[in-house]
Parts: sequence; C-alpha cells; structure tokens
Amino acid sequence: MKVLVTGGAGFIGSHLVESLVCQGIEVSIIDNLVSGQSCMSHPLVAFHHMDICSRDAKAVIIREKPDVVFHLAAQTDVRKSLQDPQYDAKVNICGTINLLEACREAKVRKLIFTSTSAVYGDLHKEPISEEDPVAPISYYGLSKWAAESYILLFHQLYGISYTILRFSNVYGPGQIAKGEGGVVAVFLDHIHAKKTLNIHGDGAQTRDFVYVKDVVRAIQAAVERGDQEIIQVSSSGKTSVNQLVSMLSRIHGSAFEIIHTPANQGDVKHSCLDNRKAYELLQWQPLIDLPDGLATTYAYSKNKIKGDSDIATTRFERNVRCRL
Repeated sequence: MKVLVTGGAGFIGSHLVESLVCQGIEVSIIDNLVSGQSCMSHPLVAFHHMDICSRDAKAVIIREKPDVVFHLAAQTDVRKSLQDPQYDAKVNICGTINLLEACREAKVRKLIFTSTSAVYGDLHKEPISEEDPVAPISYYGLSKWAAESYILLFHQLYGISYTILRFSNVYGPGQIAKGEGGVVAVFLDHIHAKKTLNIHGDGAQTRDFVYVKDVVRAIQAAVERGDQEIIQVSSSGKTSVNQLVSMLSRIHGSAFEIIHTPANQGDVKHSCLDNRKAYELLQWQPLIDLPDGLATTYAYSKNKIKGDSDIATTRFERNVRCRL
C-alpha cells in the first residue's frame, strides 16, 4: 500500500508515519515545517517540504497517486485562529479543498481527515456524541467543521471515500507546547524549566485526554473501516486541569508553584467525547490510561531536556532502523 500523510512531520503525524513505516508501507509526507520537526531520511519516506495550499502539493498527490491520504496538516492554535481568522481559514479550509481536488484527480481510494472536538463548542453536555449539534466558539473549530463539510460534499459529488475522526485532547511524547490540546506539553515544559504553572481560570475545566499512540491506532483502523462516517476518538473520561496538575506532581515527586490567570477567549469549559462509535465501527478502544501515558510523556520530555538524543531527536530514525 502507498500512502501520503499531510502534516507528517508534526506531533501526531510523526507517530503515524513511524507506525506506517514500521509496517513496511510506502509513505510520502507533505509538511511545511511551520510546527513540525524535520523528518528523517529513509527509503520508504519521501518528504516534500511544501504547503498544503500550494499547487506543488496538489501536483505531488496527482503524480504519486497514493492509495490513502491521511490529512493531518492544520492550523491548530485556537488563540491564533482568533487573532488571524484569514490564515486559519486558508490552511484549514482552502488547504483541504486543494487536497480534495488532488484526491479526485488522482483517484485516491480514501481520505482520512483528522478533526477536533472544537467543532462542538461549549454544548454543556457530557459525553458528546457524533449526533450532537456542532456549535464552534472559535474560528479554529469553525474552519475544521467547514473542512468536514467540504469532504462530505466532495463525496456526494465525486464519490471520494472518507472517514472523519474527531479527536479529543491528544497528548504524548513529542508534543510541542502550543496548539490545540497542548496543556500537557506546556505544563511539562514549565516543570522541567522550574517555572510557575499558569492555570487559565479556576482549573475546574475538564478535558478528555487520549494518548497519541492510541490515536494512531484509530487512524490506521480507519483505512479499512468506518467509510463515510464521522467518528470520535477519545478516552471518554473527564479530567480537570487541577487533577492533571496533581497527577504530574506525583510523577515529578514534588508540588509546583501555581498561578491562576483569566480564562482564554474561545476555550471550552468542559469537553468529553463518547467513543462507543469508534469501538463499534473501528473496533478500537484506548489502551493507555492517563497516569501511564503521562509518566511516559514526562520521562520523554525530561530526557529531551537533558539532551538524550537517542530518546528524543532520533526516536523515529531509531525505531525504523530496529524494526525494518
């Protein structure tokens, strides 16, 4: 099988690429490296440094004719979307349209699109199901919903097969301290730098944290399952920011200095997604619980700070070498 991953140098994308390569799958990546890391050279990975909105990106897909396109590239920072909605729309909406047109011309078998719980806004309902109404309160959530809508319409008009996966808050090794759902990465950066932890609001806001390798399993399950479906990928568990800090304190072995700051505009108070549809259609469920996932992520980030290149910067290259 031949696949293409947009955003393949990013947090989730790099984990996905690693898994695909280790299975012997031929992989191409399109990434502009605005938020991604540099990719490792490997015979099974063709890296294209370009923007998903560009003609070059469209040309790559048409030329390579992948069986599956995993579309992970996105503008994911809620605050940036509020500051620059035009840029947010260009990347998330126009970039998706560009890829859809390429998929149509290349006769791609399936598009797998990664979306977000932000499309629901603040519904004051727990857990949220795929049947609940979307009501985004940020331009980021709005642009991802618009991208979903274009995918549905392209299927209706041209028959492009798809699965849309709406993620809750993804965390894990390699996440950078910005963008959607980056609270774990932000806190770990501050912990290792011995800085004060800033909690927006009272800390009672809750999130549904899901480990990145569990997310990758769901993405790959969508290759053969969940056609023409919108499916939530989550732990279906609620964790408050205060509880998250407490867990990290136990892992770290000591408490932290904390400052409460005003809540961010566009932030949702509570978010928890029902994952029963993923279990039924993708035959998927999360395997890594939050304490174990946080411990692994903490150890990774600590070693990276110490400059342990074997664990940090060459993780992808090392795993590929060992398994192929």
